[in-house]
Amino acid sequence: MRKTSFLCTLVLAASAFLSPAAHAHGDVTPQVVDTKTLPPLGDKWAAENPYRDNKEAQKVGASAFGANCARCHGIEAISGGIAPDLRLLDRDCMTQKIEAKRKACIKDNDEYFSSSVRKGKVRNGAVYMPPFEGVLNQEAVWAIKAYLETRREVK
Repeated sequence: MRKTSFLCTLVLAASAFLSPAAHAHGDVTPQVVDTKTLPPLGDKWAAENPYRDNKEAQKVGASAFGANCARCHGIEAISGGIAPDLRLLDRDCMTQKIEAKRKACIKDNDEYFSSSVRKGKVRNGAVYMPPFEGVLNQEAVWAIKAYLETRREVK
């Protein structure tokens, strides 16, 4: 019995090491996000995150991030190097000393984030990030951004 347990452990450890894609951070199919607890935003996309500092949005965003983003951007947004570390997404904005510049930077960053999530990232025909438009609604995208702001690392 002991040999079988050791052998099973060895096989599992080897398979985890040799095929990390098989043990990714969840289903690779985009997951729909339940946003019914959030105030509806309508069809026109907001230029800035309307859920900033909204605790419910942060909770929904944490779940949405885990289901849709963590496999590439890392659990709790701690990147393992596959994709950008989103805790650093708006660090330049947070270090701005002039309030007007900081607000402009945050608005620009929000637009960049929303566009990137909706349209994805493609360079030279290679898909670096799939588009989530039609999968994630506006509420889900801004909830994810609200969550990421709780994970922010400013240096």
